Amino acid sequence: MEITIVQAFLIATWVWLVQSRVFFGGATVTLRFSPLMTGLVCGIIMGDVTQALVITAGLQIIYMGTFAPGGSMPSEPSIATAIAVPAALGANLDPAAAFAIALPIGILGSYLQQIRFVINTFVVHMTDAAAENLNFTKLMFHANITPVIVAWILHVPVIFAALYVGVPMITAGIEALEGTPAIHVLEVISRGLPAIGIAVTIYVIGKKQYLVFFLLAYFLSVVFRDLGITMVTWAILGTLLAAIFVMGKGNGGQQTLATTSSVEVEAGDDEDF
Repeated sequence: MEITIVQAFLIATWVWLVQSRVFFGGATVTLRFSPLMTGLVCGIIMGDVTQALVITAGLQIIYMGTFAPGGSMPSEPSIATAIAVPAALGANLDPAAAFAIALPIGILGSYLQQIRFVINTFVVHMTDAAAENLNFTKLMFHANITPVIVAWILHVPVIFAALYVGVPMITAGIEALEGTPAIHVLEVISRGLPAIGIAVTIYVIGKKQYLVFFLLAYFLSVVFRDLGITMVTWAILGTLLAAIFVMGKGNGGQQTLATTSSVEVEAGDDEDF
């Protein structure tokens, strides 16, 4: 599967929309952190939504423990997905092998984002100057339009070139290594990467008193795997268990508060006596 000029341009434009936040404003921050929507768009443009989402699901697990303090990320999931998914579809790769392509590309994409931040510091000075001169037109232009133009100049040409020129090179290199131990090693290492994403997530949000729910979910999914229970059913079951836990915890807290208040009142009566 070869990528055409139109496909490369459309995917590059999508990355620009996500990275510049011009698409639904601040809501695109979630799109930047999550590969799923970028994978869906790549699948639609490349004409293979099913395989694109299979690849992206693994990338989502890898990146779901990643967070961005101050807006800076060690790797850009949307950029990584925009390159890895077309490359994997073009070379008919195993989804695990696509992970190894995505991670270094995501790291390079983070440098592109850092360059954008540096350029935007000059845009901030232009905005300040417009505010000092009470030029409302320039103020609005530099605050809303100029950063979007900067993002387009940085992302669209670079992503387009990476897709139209780089992806065929990646595909050709992988096809040349087809059947060699290098591909097998790549797949084996890549299959362990989602486990790192899960471990990071547990480390970030995990608490000892809540880990039992994670273990319960894993145990149930393994035991009842042959029943073909859908993800929606598991989500409903998880929601009900969470609601029961919150309700029980809330009632327990109210009961404790009532008991404490009763003891304080009785102690106060004894002191008055």
